[in-house]
Amino acid sequence: MTINRRDLALSTLAVSTLAVSALTIPVLAASADEEAVAKKVEAFRLAQIAADPKALGALCADEVSYSHSSGKVEDKATFVTNATDGKSKFLSIEYKDPTIKVVGPAAIVRFHWVAEQEMAADGKKVPTNLHILMNWQKQGDDWKLLSRAATKL
Repeated sequence: MTINRRDLALSTLAVSTLAVSALTIPVLAASADEEAVAKKVEAFRLAQIAADPKALGALCADEVSYSHSSGKVEDKATFVTNATDGKSKFLSIEYKDPTIKVVGPAAIVRFHWVAEQEMAADGKKVPTNLHILMNWQKQGDDWKLLSRAATKL
């Protein structure tokens, strides 16, 4: 079999096109539910930074179980109160490498949390580096945070 430059160039172009297509297919393949959950996760991050009790309350299911890396577990009222009490404020929160997997009316969200808080009492800045697992539940047409667990890295 003889291979000339034209055949080689065409096959290289075809392989390049397939490689680019393979990279973009997963992005385009995100379901409407995955996109909806991704928007809720981002809204939650922004509500945490803003310490917005109304937004946090609206994003959480009434039955939410919110677990901190210290092992402390909070219900909805306690979580919202403690997250917005002004004893500390977030200077930054980044959710790195998020993954979202929708399974029926549930969504499993994982990400690497990197944040910095400033304590109101003494101005001390405290960094946090965690792995987060969130479970979101579809309630009607809306997604609500049902549980959250944090592990120190």
